[in-house]
Amino acid sequence: MDLINPAKKRSKKSYKNSGTLVLESIVVSRLYSFLDYITHGCELNFVVGVDFTGSNGDPRSPGSLHSITSGSMNEYQNALWSVGKVCEQYDSDKQFPSFGFGAKIPPHQTFSDIFPLNLNMQAPDCFGIDGIMAAYQQCVYQVKLWGPTNAAPIVNRVADMAQQEHQRIKSLSYYVLLLLTDGVLTDMQETKKAVIRASHLPMSIIIVGVGAADFKDMDELDGDDERLRLGTSVAERDIVQFVPFRKYSTAPAALAKEVLAEIPTQLVEYMHAHGLQPPAL
Repeated sequence: MDLINPAKKRSKKSYKNSGTLVLESIVVSRLYSFLDYITHGCELNFVVGVDFTGSNGDPRSPGSLHSITSGSMNEYQNALWSVGKVCEQYDSDKQFPSFGFGAKIPPHQTFSDIFPLNLNMQAPDCFGIDGIMAAYQQCVYQVKLWGPTNAAPIVNRVADMAQQEHQRIKSLSYYVLLLLTDGVLTDMQETKKAVIRASHLPMSIIIVGVGAADFKDMDELDGDDERLRLGTSVAERDIVQFVPFRKYSTAPAALAKEVLAEIPTQLVEYMHAHGLQPPAL
């Protein structure tokens, strides 16, 4: 194929070309959409993580984000219900592994970085948003809010689940961690490391900020402007979406849109990067 410069062709009678282009091979690939994957066997698995650290305030205090004194839903319950209703529609079996972190738990009030929200060590799954809400209600009465606020353990727990799928040939399972927290992390470096690890796996993270704390750590993890990095390690892709709940608490439709805004792109990026396509397409 001749490469022609129109200006030179007009000005020079002897002009033939400015070079030639030789195509040695062509590969035509179909780019599948999020809808293609979801309607042809891709399973979305949502996992819930709730922050029970002391910075949320004593649940017996009316000002606590975990307050159990008013008889109405507190901020965590409102966030869980509003966001969980959206996520529930995309999880086929409605079984949500659900965890708390940063509290002292019964029977011996030992500190735990991660524990089942239903306090059942053998069966941490909750059925649907109603099951999650019931487990939370029981948990907040039984645990003692403590600290520090370490997010890396729960990110790594879900990454372990995603790792198993990553190792399966042609697996179309994808994990989404729904993490509710009141803000400042005490293990930011470890959390960055965990998120960078997860960026190579079939996994996304939705962080819902509860309360009015400083959420700059969450904005840093949400790599919209540039990929998250730690030293020489760089995330393979952006997998974090941060949503401040108070900004959308009175606008459920806007909240639903914001919560799931980046999941389709993140899922498709992972599937394409690893050569995974929907069956029968």
